[in-house]
Amino acid sequence: MSDTPEAATEPLLRVVRGTPDDAELAAMVAAVAALLSESGSVDEGTPSAWGERASLLRRPLPHGPGAWRSSALPRR
Repeated sequence: MSDTPEAATEPLLRVVRGTPDDAELAAMVAAVAALLSESGSVDEGTPSAWGERASLLRRPLPHGPGAWRSSALPRR
């Protein structure tokens, strides 16, 4: 059919046990094709600030001489 190196690769699916009929193989191929096409189509986009958990974390406590002064400063 084709002399390209891509044509000589291993098959994507292999039946390890049992003897599926044509309908079962067609259903398996359709399910795998749907999963593969779906995995690339989801666009995550930029995450919303509502879901950002880092803003809920407490900053480290200041330490050292004069650290008590910064304890009264407003948090960001």
